[in-house]
Amino acid sequence: MTMWVLTVVGLCAFIAVDFFVGGRKPHEVSIKEAGIWTIVWVALAVLFGFGLLIWGDGQASGEFFAGYITEKSLSVDNLFVFVLIMAKFSVPSIYQQRVLMIGVLIALVMRAVFIAVGAAAINSFAWVFFIFGAFLIWTAWKFIQEARADEEEDWEEGRLVKLIQRRVPSTDQWHGTKMIVRENGKRLVTPMLIVMLAIGITDVLFAVDSIPAIFGLTQDPYIVFTANAFALMGLRQLYFLIVGLLKKLVHLSYGLSVILGFIGVKLVLHGIHETTSLHVPEISIPVSLGVICGVLVITTITSLAASKKAAAEKTAQDGTDEPEPAEKADAQG
Repeated sequence: MTMWVLTVVGLCAFIAVDFFVGGRKPHEVSIKEAGIWTIVWVALAVLFGFGLLIWGDGQASGEFFAGYITEKSLSVDNLFVFVLIMAKFSVPSIYQQRVLMIGVLIALVMRAVFIAVGAAAINSFAWVFFIFGAFLIWTAWKFIQEARADEEEDWEEGRLVKLIQRRVPSTDQWHGTKMIVRENGKRLVTPMLIVMLAIGITDVLFAVDSIPAIFGLTQDPYIVFTANAFALMGLRQLYFLIVGLLKKLVHLSYGLSVILGFIGVKLVLHGIHETTSLHVPEISIPVSLGVICGVLVITTITSLAASKKAAAEKTAQDGTDEPEPAEKADAQG
């Protein structure tokens, strides 16, 4: 219990520093600022992982790093949707940082509830491993289908967001960072609050995939929570750092599908081991960590190579499509 209290207090302190130093005053986030804060949050996660190694044991540290890397890689997929939400609500660039900060905090609180429920279910019912495993394998197949479709997905407001917009008096005008304003004696909800809820709710929907995934790597609620917390708290800065790189990660869905499928199989094997007397192989944390890192490295390399090739082909095609000077003269004549 003491460790939980100290961890939550420490996270709150870091979040407060992040807010008062980088996010208190609305402004456009530069690449330099985003890069510095990204390094800070990654460094804090690494220090925390090594702290578990020193004051805990190697298994806890390995589980944290495997969970953190998995959650971080899955959160990158969230950024695609965040970009669409920002465009949908026409969020001014100076307010995007505040929107992401509050939205991520909402998501972190709701994820903590998910983790508590998931941990209780696993501790009480071992067969939950089979449900989580089957769900992850199905999600992996869904990722592959989406990647094959190769269509730009649009984002539509969820039912809760639509309900708020229809039932709650609101305004389309931005009023700085205010979430509620008073006009003509009526309280109105601003777009700031609506888009914050959209970010938070969307991330919770993604947690339906990521929470079972990390429970496939560790059943320790403390490690599950801290891995989620460190992955989420660096998400805001990561958004500004790689927003221009997102479109180049064309194979990300394939990489995530492999990771989710792998963890799904790991969960099923663990479920068989826990509920039957069958001797089945169990995948160790070092192997899991190696597979996750290897898949992400390969996916990044192949994505950048494919994007570079596609850009070169488009440039060559644009060059050949342009009419020759003689053809231009004939057309003008």
